[in-house]
Amino acid sequence: METVSDEQLAKTQATPQINVVVEFSGGLEMLFSDKRHHELSLPSRTEDSSPITIAWLIQYLCQHTMDDPRRELFVLDQHLRPGILVLINDADWELEGEEAYEIQDKDNILFVSTLHGG
Repeated sequence: METVSDEQLAKTQATPQINVVVEFSGGLEMLFSDKRHHELSLPSRTEDSSPITIAWLIQYLCQHTMDDPRRELFVLDQHLRPGILVLINDADWELEGEEAYEIQDKDNILFVSTLHGG
């Protein structure tokens, strides 16, 4: 999974923007300022003019929205950590292509941790 540098983000911000809602539940919100609901304005395309995907969003969230240093609680080996359920507009991301899903304007993306401490 490719990381999103600040320089790449600046270049992509010249492209049209899309608005999405990203939500966290099941304890993941503690990694994101204890805030469950995030309204984001994102570039519609990457630096190479490809549509942004969930994989791109995950890296973006880690670099620009996550304020907790424990990144490994959200990603593992540059991919979303096992045990995190993702819903795209209330549908399981497995039905939408998982990390390859191309994000659309006004999408609602929910990340839910199914892992519980003992």
